[in-house]
Amino acid sequence: MGRVVLDDLVILHGNLSPMTSATFILGGARSGKSRFAENLVIDSGLQRHYVATGRAWDEEMRARIDQHQADRGEFWTTHEEPLDLVGKLSDVDGEGRAILVDCLTLWVTNLMMEERDMAPEFAALAAWLPKAKARVVIVSNEVGLGIVPDNRMARDFRDHAGRLHQLIAAEAADVYFIAAGLPLKMKG
Repeated sequence: MGRVVLDDLVILHGNLSPMTSATFILGGARSGKSRFAENLVIDSGLQRHYVATGRAWDEEMRARIDQHQADRGEFWTTHEEPLDLVGKLSDVDGEGRAILVDCLTLWVTNLMMEERDMAPEFAALAAWLPKAKARVVIVSNEVGLGIVPDNRMARDFRDHAGRLHQLIAAEAADVYFIAAGLPLKMKG
């Protein structure tokens, strides 16, 4: 069994499959990852819950949120939670449910804006996943494939997201990378 250390967080990995039914979906902006995630939840036939981490900081973001809600339609129960993601997931969790979390990078942004300590927040989410009764689908933006950002805050954001992605991918049963609307299964 191998061991991965991320700052103060330790992940054990090996040939054992995770004890979770979580699916993790990564991709770039406008790659089709949210649509893919929504279809996974719809195809599950389970009661649909959507946990939105985004905040409407400006009119453009408000319009995006409104469009996402309109696109999903009335068959989803939407829960908005910008900071206490594990608390909200615990509240929504239950047998016969599928929970879509969209997205982790917006959650990272919110945590950074509130100057929260990332490591315990990330560890709590990773620790919660194996305990979930619901089918959990998590979406996040892959931000580590481009050039090195030119400022400290952007580099910190990229680094935080990368660490979180490693933790969630280690816990997820299935991991997909989406590009141009096409899924590439990386794990599971």
